[in-house]
Amino acid sequence: MLKIAVLVSGGGTNLQALIDAQARGELHNGQIACVISSRPDAYALERAEKAGIPREVLVRREFPTQDDYDSALLALLARYDAGLVVLAGFMTIISARVTGAYRERILNIRPALIASFCGPGYYGLRVHEAALARGVKVTGATVHFVNEVCDGGPIVLQKAVEVREDDTPETLQRRVMEEAEWKILPRAVSLFCEGRLEVDGLRVRIRKEGESA
Repeated sequence: MLKIAVLVSGGGTNLQALIDAQARGELHNGQIACVISSRPDAYALERAEKAGIPREVLVRREFPTQDDYDSALLALLARYDAGLVVLAGFMTIISARVTGAYRERILNIRPALIASFCGPGYYGLRVHEAALARGVKVTGATVHFVNEVCDGGPIVLQKAVEVREDDTPETLQRRVMEEAEWKILPRAVSLFCEGRLEVDGLRVRIRKEGESA
């Protein structure tokens, strides 16, 4: 059983999607081992407590340097024997030291169809504000591996969501979560835990069930 560490910063809706999928038996060969929050007041911590999942808080500003923070984060991941790290609304920078230590073992969920509306500065409602301002007809969500380039890692799964004429950033954000994020994140995590993701450069191939590597 592969142990999963979920990193959060806020309400934890994507964490809840993972918790619910685990309860339904849909995280095949995977188990959430811990939740690590960048904020002590994140509601995601309450979600973890209700589910009986160990919780940790790691605040960047409490460490004098990025390297000190990285050491603490890596120590926590090692303590829980994490084989997969999932960024579920995590708002703290993941350094090259951490991505290097967990090469192709960190997944992130983005509320956009990469390569649109991604990169530095695009997070939360800003993504949906930008999509509406540009007048796109379709948006969605992406699960990708994390590397040293912001939102630049290999894409695992994407799901499109139609933009409606009367959408606001808030209504679009909610629908992208419900129709895309909460569906593809548990799916991508399960595929990883089953050993069915094969990375070749920036492309990810999903092996058929039962197919050997």
